[in-house]
Amino acid sequence: MNWVQRKIYLYNVTFGLYMLDWWERYLFNTLVIVLMWFVFYNSSRYVADFCKSGH
Repeated sequence: MNWVQRKIYLYNVTFGLYMLDWWERYLFNTLVIVLMWFVFYNSSRYVADFCKSGH
């Protein structure tokens, strides 16, 4: 088991994804990716506006 496979295994075990069906795992991972995109996108907009205001 290489490093990447070990991290994927740790992710599956930590969040309990190993007991889900394949489509439930894809759905969960899609929701996580969308949530992460939303957080990073809005954070970058906030930081850009904060830097433009001169603080």
